[in-house]
This record gives sequence, C-alpha cells and structure tokens, in this order.
Amino acid sequence: MSQDFNQQRGYRPLFLWVIWAAAALAVYLSFYQDTDVWEFVENDTSRITWIIMFLFALGVLASFTITMMVTRENLRVQRLEGLAQLNGLAGLEVNEGSRFASERFFSALKQVARNSNQPPNVGALIEIELSPYARASRMVELLGNILITLGLIGTVMGLTLTLTGLTGSLESLGEDQEELLRGLRQAMGGMGTAFYTTLLGAILGGVLLRVFAQINLHAVEGLSDSMHRICLVYCATDLQPTLEKDLSFLEAQIRSLGQNTDELRRAFLEARETLAEFERQLHDVRQRAWNPQEKDALQALVETHRQYMRVLRQEAEAHAYLYGTPTERIRAFFRRLMAK
Repeated sequence: MSQDFNQQRGYRPLFLWVIWAAAALAVYLSFYQDTDVWEFVENDTSRITWIIMFLFALGVLASFTITMMVTRENLRVQRLEGLAQLNGLAGLEVNEGSRFASERFFSALKQVARNSNQPPNVGALIEIELSPYARASRMVELLGNILITLGLIGTVMGLTLTLTGLTGSLESLGEDQEELLRGLRQAMGGMGTAFYTTLLGAILGGVLLRVFAQINLHAVEGLSDSMHRICLVYCATDLQPTLEKDLSFLEAQIRSLGQNTDELRRAFLEARETLAEFERQLHDVRQRAWNPQEKDALQALVETHRQYMRVLRQEAEAHAYLYGTPTERIRAFFRRLMAK
C-alpha cells in the first residue's frame, strides 16, 4: 500500500501536467468554435500572432520535457529511499557521473560525509544539483511573460493601424468611396489585431504557460523535499559527527602523514645512494689521475686532440683565404702572419 502511494506520488507532476494540458486543449477548442480567432491568425499580416503561437508551442514542449525528467527523478528517489531505509547512506549504490541529479547528490553527500568531519550543507547541495530544472522552469515562465509583452505590442500596433485607417477614411469622406471603404477595412483590421493579440498573449502566456511553469517549479520543489527527507530521516546518523568518525578521520590523517614520511625517507635514501655513487666515481677519477700509465695515456690523448684542433683551424683559415669574402681573406692572412 505504501509502495503504491509512493509510486503515485512520483507520477503526480505528470498527472498535473496532463490535466492542465487538457484544460489548454479545451481553451483551444473554445477559441476555434466560438470565435474566428484562428481565421484571423491565418490572415494576420503583422505576424505577431504567429510568433505568439510559436513561442507558446515551444514553451509547452519545454514544460513537458521538464515534467518527464522530474518524474524520472522522482521514481529514482523512491528507489533510493527504499535502499536508505535498509542500510542508510552507506547502502546507497550511486554513481557520481550519473545522468540523475539525485544520484549525483547522494554520491557527493557520501564523499563529503566520508572525507569531512563537519556535517554537510544538505540544502545547498540539493539546490545546486536541482538548479538546471529550476532554471528551465523559470525559462518557461519567462516565455509566458514574453507572450504577454507581445500581446501588448500587438495592441499598440493594432491601434496604430486603426488610427491610420480612420484618418484615411476621414480624408476621403465625400470624395472617394473606395478609399473610404479601404480605410474602414484597415481600421477594422487594426482593431482585430489589437483585440486578438491581447487575447492570445494574455491567455496563452499569462495563464496557460505560467501554470505550466508553476507545475514544473512545484515538481522540482517536491523532488527537493523528498531528497531532503531521506537525508533527515534515514541518513542523519551517517551525517552527524561522532567519535567513531573522529577516530576514523584521525586515522586517515595519520595514514596520510605516514605515507608522506615514507616517501620522504625513500627520497633521502635515493639521495644518499646518489651521493655515494658520485663519491665512488670521484675516487676512481682521482686514482686514474695519480696512475702514471693512465696519466701518460690521458696526456697523449689531450695532445692528439690539440693537434687535431690545430689542423682544423688551419684548414678553416685556408678555406677562408681561398674562397671567402675579401674581409675574411684579409683576416686569414693576418692570422697566418701572427701564427708565423
């Protein structure tokens, strides 16, 4: 019985949305039957009513998407509530990278409870995770306000067309009958624009879309209350600071300090081994320097290298003297004189 009630509670936002969508459809049918508003929309030259209808359809689609996503979140929260009843916060199997905001919330809550000794700010964390749904719901409400504004703009445009048509009719009064009728038609069309745009903007935006937005906001608040309730009822013990948690936190800090000490000890041992190897190499070099045979071989190698460098320098000077620029030839000539 309780499970059936919880499941019905999870589908409540969808039920409310469907009921209000049926009411909106009834309003649409009443417009279609009792007035010629849709005929006017088809023949509207200002296109404001077209924009109103397009934004209304966009808002309804966005509201339905939000409702479906929040309904899925509600069903997921009900499953997590059942797990929390049995094993508390530790029994919740959640994934940090999940597409569900509720799973991301409880994953972050477990991480905070495990790594921190202070009780987490549950309300702020819930607000952060559910903020995309709340912002989307406010965007639907914003679309409703935009429809009201477009209705007022259409009213002003319609009155402007009415005054223009009446002015033309008065100027042609008694002179041109066709111009008089044309001005009256323009005035009547302007009155229709003013009336219908105000009517569509007020009903579609000010009533229908705003109620859709309130249904979404109410669903998000209900989801937040459910998540908060799980934390307060089933996870309160895991979130409160206890002596066991203090000891485990202290043990974790001690383990971290021990690991840092071991790493520092290993670094000192490696540095000592490096210095010992350097000392051995330096001792070998010193012994070779005092060994007469290796000393003679080293001196012979140094002398050979000097001769080789001298030959290379002479070849470079000869190349510069033969193939270089005049300046390089002069420099090579003076180097050869100095060498002699």
